[in-house]
Amino acid sequence: MGKYCFGVDVGGTTIKMGLFSSSGDLLENWEIPTDKSEQGKNITRDIAAAIEQKLKDRGISRADVLGVGLGVPGPVDKNGVVYQAVNLGWGNFNLQNEMQELTGFLVKAGNDANVAALGEQWKGGGKGCDDMVFVTLGTGVGGGIIINGKMLVGSGGAGGEIGHIHLEDNETEACGCGNFGCLEQYASATGITRLANRKLSASDKDSVLRHETVSAKSVFDAVKAGDELAMEVAEEFGEYLGKGLAIIADVSNPKVFVIGGGVSKAGDVLISYVQKYYKKYVFHANRGALFSLAVLENDAGIYGAAKLILEG
Repeated sequence: MGKYCFGVDVGGTTIKMGLFSSSGDLLENWEIPTDKSEQGKNITRDIAAAIEQKLKDRGISRADVLGVGLGVPGPVDKNGVVYQAVNLGWGNFNLQNEMQELTGFLVKAGNDANVAALGEQWKGGGKGCDDMVFVTLGTGVGGGIIINGKMLVGSGGAGGEIGHIHLEDNETEACGCGNFGCLEQYASATGITRLANRKLSASDKDSVLRHETVSAKSVFDAVKAGDELAMEVAEEFGEYLGKGLAIIADVSNPKVFVIGGGVSKAGDVLISYVQKYYKKYVFHANRGALFSLAVLENDAGIYGAAKLILEG
């Protein structure tokens, strides 16, 4: 049996790479730049070359490698077919087959958020929980759903797109996806900023937010300092996200929600607002779901990608 595997997390700027032992220990991680020129046609070749170089540098025999796992920003179906990774320039193609031809190794691929969810379930905030929902609150809202220890992929690789649950009928601004009233418009970093700016213009209440740059961080810093208007924004955010997670729980019945992404750095105060509204809206049998913060941060993707290979 092989002694090593690679976990690869392909981003729009950098490609994170990890060399893992067959027991799941991260032995080394590094990054290479993402070459998006010519519709991203060099990306797979660059990954294959970086793997080859690492084997050479460490004197690892090809026979000792179990395979390569990949997470990429776009829908990926069960057969490793990518359906447009827009920010890489990719159209539709079988990533799994192409990478197997380039590397000569077994390759498994998945959507980056789903793969990161698998990483957090394996070694992070959801460790030991076979049924888990991972929520990333960053520029957008991403996520992944793990059921019985496996990623929920869906028929076309678009399972777990929790940021686009419809929550608000009266929204007049479009979401990045083209629809109106998506969860992402209220629970992402940009969404929280938008909620705060709307609240500031609709109210004449004094707030520290009137005297500084409004951001998700400044809102939650103000909440921690007891700022009344910021706390109103946090309530609104908590209601949208709590309601969204209640909808997900009523379908998937997770044991734990793991919250990650830049906004999650606000910590437990953020979870307290979300959990309050989650319990208000969710079916009673799901009220006991746990909430925890993600712990792997930027390494969740490479861990999850490696797990694709190690889970067999």
